[in-house]
Amino acid sequence: MYQFTNIKQLQADLKAGKINAVQLVEQSFLEIEKRKNLNVFLEVFKDSALQQAKLVDEKIKQGKGGKLAGVIVGLKDNICYKGHKVSASSKILEGFESLYSSTVVEKLLVQDAIIIGRCNNDEFAMGSSNENSAYGNVLNPLNEKTVPGGSSGGSAAAVAANFCHIALGSDTGGSIRQPASFTGTVGSKPTYGRVSRWGLIAYASSFDQIGPITKTVADNALVLEVIAGNDAYDSTASQKPVENYSEKLGTNKKYKLAYIKECVFAEGLDPEVKACVINKIEQLKKEGYTVEEVSFPYLDHLVPVYYVLTTAEASSNLSRFDGMHFGYRSKNATDLVSTYKKSRSEGFGKEVQRRIMLGTFVLSAGYYDAYYAKGQKVRRLIQQKTFEILKQYDLIITPTTPGTAFEFGKNSEDPIKMYLEDIFTVQAPIAGIPAMSVPCGLHSNGLPMGIQLMANYFEEAKMYDMAQKLETLG
Repeated sequence: MYQFTNIKQLQADLKAGKINAVQLVEQSFLEIEKRKNLNVFLEVFKDSALQQAKLVDEKIKQGKGGKLAGVIVGLKDNICYKGHKVSASSKILEGFESLYSSTVVEKLLVQDAIIIGRCNNDEFAMGSSNENSAYGNVLNPLNEKTVPGGSSGGSAAAVAANFCHIALGSDTGGSIRQPASFTGTVGSKPTYGRVSRWGLIAYASSFDQIGPITKTVADNALVLEVIAGNDAYDSTASQKPVENYSEKLGTNKKYKLAYIKECVFAEGLDPEVKACVINKIEQLKKEGYTVEEVSFPYLDHLVPVYYVLTTAEASSNLSRFDGMHFGYRSKNATDLVSTYKKSRSEGFGKEVQRRIMLGTFVLSAGYYDAYYAKGQKVRRLIQQKTFEILKQYDLIITPTTPGTAFEFGKNSEDPIKMYLEDIFTVQAPIAGIPAMSVPCGLHSNGLPMGIQLMANYFEEAKMYDMAQKLETLG
């Protein structure tokens, strides 16, 4: 069995003929089948994956392989791939087949990646535990009694379980970084607009970003390099040139870092997570980095602002799923009104219904100014304070999550407790800045912990360079 370590080594082995792409794909099929109880993949694209693998093998023989030649990719089930089903893990999109490919999929295929299947996730990317999928829970491959995190839990679990080499997820409030922390993988959310959202099923359009989940920082940098860039189909995609992130690693530059005291010394933070982050800070200081404490007074406002604004956007975005155009339609419907009511109430899960109703409420007459308009003002305050810190420091460092992966059912009956899982990750999407989670050692319970880095707009190269340093500190 081939043991994957990183993309660079994989491609060296493919060129040397030690393994070929078809064998890698078949090996992935076997591994997925062997541990199908994890419920990671909703569907494996056997025919198209093998077909692509054969083409890639030919290209490698001819010396024409792309940047991701032979790399096997798992797609979160909210990213469109032409001729393949996509459901956002919701009953409302049951049986729907995409008519086009997302921009990120097109870019992966151009660089000879092999897409192996669609990964389970929280329905419409709404959740922090992967307990909200219409198709059942994803189990954490490191401890099957615990959640893999959400909403990109299937994508993170697929990489952690060695079902694929890399995976794509989407991050609205921490949905890549939190599951990366829970599974010991590397997950990044790029600057808003760095990666096209064309072909991503929307949750909250001013927050959503597609990003990679990988084994190493170098792999993550390479994947972002491939999927980032301008796109005529997405007016929010930046025209700023994409840097060669993977070639800008290992600079030995001594960055100036800030750690947010309200995060590192937060009440409720697991003592071992706190100790791990403080230990990393002390190691960096010994290495010659400047690491200083800063205050961020809006920590308690992050989660409320995030949920007011994202649910408002979700209420608008999800109005198109009405039982009329495509996807699920209730068999109990008798007329137009009952078609809408029954299809939506039967097709959407409880958490999605909760967020749609909350979003509709904050946008309604009489409450718009009190909630949505005020939320936008507080978002601006959070952005301004974040940029104020980043004017003085290169990067911000915090824990990724308050603790390690929790057991199924522990938080699911208390939505507020579940929402607070995002307390350290929502700052970056509120501000629109890039952020990533890197493994930060093992807890005494045997589960991984994560450390988070945040950088200024479009400073992913700096973030990756520093992240690789954290990775090598061990």
